Amino acid sequence: MIWLVLVLGGLALVVAAPYLHEALKPHMDDKARRSAPGKFAELSRGCTHYRWLGATRGPVAVCVHGLTTPSFVWNGLAPGLGALGFRVLVYDLYGRGYSDRPSGPQDSAFFVTQLEELLEDQGVDGDITLLGYSMGGAIATAFAALFPERLRQLVLIAPAGLGHDLGPLAERVTHGGRLGRWMMQAFFARSFRKSTEAERDLPSSVEGIVDLQQGELHYRGFVPAVMASINGMVSEDLREEHHDIAQSRVAVLAIWGGQDSIIPISSMGDLAQINRAARQEVIEDAGHGLTYTHSAAVIHAMRDLMCD
Repeated sequence: MIWLVLVLGGLALVVAAPYLHEALKPHMDDKARRSAPGKFAELSRGCTHYRWLGATRGPVAVCVHGLTTPSFVWNGLAPGLGALGFRVLVYDLYGRGYSDRPSGPQDSAFFVTQLEELLEDQGVDGDITLLGYSMGGAIATAFAALFPERLRQLVLIAPAGLGHDLGPLAERVTHGGRLGRWMMQAFFARSFRKSTEAERDLPSSVEGIVDLQQGELHYRGFVPAVMASINGMVSEDLREEHHDIAQSRVAVLAIWGGQDSIIPISSMGDLAQINRAARQEVIEDAGHGLTYTHSAAVIHAMRDLMCD
């Protein structure tokens, strides 16, 4: 009988360990935010970290980052956008960077509301150029479909919403129920470190990009936020939203990485069938990190934004 108690106790410890590890991580609080650049807005679901970059005057470009990369992912592109004449607003999605980590589903309504409230807080009421990278591309697509009159143009960089391959762990999270959630909590950090380390020797316009990404694992709520977004925003099929955008005649530029293993290049063809007016560019030797590994090429693909 004693051995059975020990076995069951050991199993309980194994099951609980990932959740205990998460609970012992520090909060993203005022102390953690002391070194943060930029400012903070108190929105309905919590504190949102934001920065204004680029030109001091001019049309506004709003940048929405991806699943695991906070707003620092735009550090390499913001100067180029500024050179094009844009005032650039970047911010951290809930669950990432210096923003709060509210619990609950993270679907399109969740993220679109955050963006809508931030624009109101910052007094941005004219038409904007909206840029979205990876999952941020899906958020930008959802926003554009709802508020086409607020957009001057939409720029999608390796956007989610038309298909993706985040790997077997994400697939397990989406379809594995409680076991999938446990596996995510137990193994995501190791998987994330391995995938980011693979980019350490790549050129990057964002200094210390690998260490910055891995630093997200230090704070409580990041892994649950990624898990909630995989089950929510990342899993949404946005073909109908792209149809709505096409009908609204919002100008669309989509930029793809020719070597992207996460967002398949076949999504380019899907978008072309839905929105024949969309302009599309491929950076042939770029992977999914094209915003920071191929910043100059991405800016070059945007060269006509101020001419339209």
